[in-house]
Amino acid sequence: MAASDLRDERQFWPQHRLSNRLQTALLVLTLIGIAALAGGLLFGETGLCVALGASLFALLLEPAAASALTLKLYGARVIRPGEAPEIWAMVRELANRAGLPAVPTPHYVPSTVVNAFGTGSKRHSAIALTEGLLRNLTPRELEGVIAHEMAHIANDDLRVMGLADYISRLTSVLAMLGQVAIVLSLPALLVGVNWFGLFLLAASPQLALLAQLGLSRVREFDADLLAAQLTSDPHGLASALAKIERVSRSWRAWLMPGWGNPEPSWLRTHPATSERIARLLELVPQHPVTLRPDSIYSVPESVKAMRSPRWYPGGLWR
Repeated sequence: MAASDLRDERQFWPQHRLSNRLQTALLVLTLIGIAALAGGLLFGETGLCVALGASLFALLLEPAAASALTLKLYGARVIRPGEAPEIWAMVRELANRAGLPAVPTPHYVPSTVVNAFGTGSKRHSAIALTEGLLRNLTPRELEGVIAHEMAHIANDDLRVMGLADYISRLTSVLAMLGQVAIVLSLPALLVGVNWFGLFLLAASPQLALLAQLGLSRVREFDADLLAAQLTSDPHGLASALAKIERVSRSWRAWLMPGWGNPEPSWLRTHPATSERIARLLELVPQHPVTLRPDSIYSVPESVKAMRSPRWYPGGLWR
C-alpha cells in the first residue's frame, strides 16, 4: 500500500468514527431531554429531576441480565470449541483485534432465519449465530458478520441501545400518566390550559421513538466501519449483507406479502442494506485481501436442528 494511501486511511477512520460518536451523543442527549421534558411537564421540577436520575441510573446498569434472557428467549446454546473450531478461532482473533478484555462466547440458535446478534457487556458477552446463517454464508462472509457483532460489543452499543430503549419506555409511561391525568381533570383544564405543553407531552413518545431509531441507524454504520477495520475485508461483510437481504426477502415475501415496500428512512431500525453496502464498497480499494475459498460453512452435526421459522408474541421470528 502506498504511503499516500496509508495517510488517507489514518485520516479516514478517525473522522468517520468521530462523526458517528458525535451523532450518537447528540441522539442520546435528545432522548434524555425528551424524557426530562415529559417529566417536567407532568410533575414540574421534581419530575424533571426524577427523569434525569432514572436515565443516569440506566446508564450504569450492566446488560448481563438482559443478555441471558435474550439467549434463553431464542433457545440459544453454547457452541463448544470442539464442535466448531473454525468459529472459535475466528471469534478469538477478532476479539483480540477489537481489544476486548474477554472473548465473546459463540452460541447456536436452531432457526432457519438468517440472523446474528451480540449480547452482554465487554467482559461478559455472547454472539449468537442461527443455523440459517451458518448454512448460507461463506467463511469470508461469516467473518464479516461476526466482526460486525464484535464491533457492537466493542463500541458498547448494547449498553447505549439498552439505555435508549429504557428512556423511550420511561417517556411513554410519563406520557400515559399525563394523558390519564388530563382525562381525570378535564373540566378544570378547559380554562387556562397550556395546550402547547399538552401537545408536547402527548407527542413525546413518538419523538423519543424517532430519536431511538436514528440512534440505531448510526450505531449500525459505526459497527460496519469497525468490522471492516477488524477484518481488513469490507467486501466480505458487504457480500454477507446482500445475501442476508436476498434470503430474508424470499421467505418474508411469502409469509408477509406486503413486506418489501420501502419504509421512510427515518422509520427504520437499520439503514437500507443498499446504503450500507455502498459505504462498505467505498472502502474496498483501501484493503486488498487474499480471498478464502467461498465454500459454505458446514454446520456441526451435534448442533443441527432444522425447522421452519416460527412467529412468537412481540414479533419474534425464530
